[in-house]
Amino acid sequence: MAQPVLLLGAGRRGTCGEFPLARIAAVRPVVLVDPDPPAWARPYLSGHLAADPARETETAEAVARYAAGRPVDGVLTWSAEHLGCAARVAGLLGTPGLPYETAAACADPVALRTLLLRHRVAPSDPEDAAGPLVSAETVVLDDEVRIVALTRTTTGPAPARSALRHCVHAHDGLLHNRFLRQCVERTVRALGLAHTVAHLTLRLTDRGPRVTDVTPFLAGDLIPLLVQRATGVDLARAAVALATGRPPELTPTRQRAAAVQFAYPAATGRLTHLHLDPAAAQEPAAERMVLTRRAGDPVTAAPHGDVTDRLAHWVVTGEDIPECEEALRRMARHLSAAVTPTAGTYAA
Repeated sequence: MAQPVLLLGAGRRGTCGEFPLARIAAVRPVVLVDPDPPAWARPYLSGHLAADPARETETAEAVARYAAGRPVDGVLTWSAEHLGCAARVAGLLGTPGLPYETAAACADPVALRTLLLRHRVAPSDPEDAAGPLVSAETVVLDDEVRIVALTRTTTGPAPARSALRHCVHAHDGLLHNRFLRQCVERTVRALGLAHTVAHLTLRLTDRGPRVTDVTPFLAGDLIPLLVQRATGVDLARAAVALATGRPPELTPTRQRAAAVQFAYPAATGRLTHLHLDPAAAQEPAAERMVLTRRAGDPVTAAPHGDVTDRLAHWVVTGEDIPECEEALRRMARHLSAAVTPTAGTYAA
């Protein structure tokens, strides 16, 4: 039987957790390190270690006791707040992982910017906000930085700039852009990323690509699902392979496009109606359409709403991005929602 991997924190079901957890659990036993496993995660777990990854020292001690009696093959997290703990635990167990200094820098925007500037990698500035947002879904091997796919993101208004849509196309022309590739490679080297799947976000400006964020773990927002549907590359399984010291399978088997769209409330208040027409299931391009809030929930509209205010999301596949965008529009017609505004608040 395969040896288990430790997952530090389950994350949110809607933004990342369930799809990659299901993919990993299909090939590896997963032991969740978390004070209380969420109900949605429990079917995918082979074990649970009651420890809070936010408390590094206590969690490291708990893991040491756990591993003394049974083998552990690797350590994973998809939470920025648990990066330092994951690096510390991997070092304790002698499994592949990020250097602690790298993990700490990636979890701290100020430290990240300072480190990028030190290595002459251009970080994004506020004036770059109008530039298109692109993320490089990257696998860092021993001596190779491989961009598996690019994610194009459409965001809402400031200040939240919450993601409205992500699109992935196996034939994205920017995959061949040498300036973007050089920026990604220099960022990886500057931070000392190794043996990891990373999500590097950049703004495309007149001065070239500018780094806005570096996430040295699986992206959220179902981006691993989009990459898998568009290219056939399974980033979740690549992540567990790297965490256990094995070569990942990165050969593309598909040449398509995939996209996800998120629905937000039109006003701040109490959600009084949310309905998904069953006819959505008949859409030929539909991958899934999921409600993520319930009638009675308080919700906040743009520009201040965040991922917790999302009412629903839907995923489609197609031959290219325009085909996916048209499918997203068709799917949106199957969703209806109503919000009773809260007295004294704004409406979008």
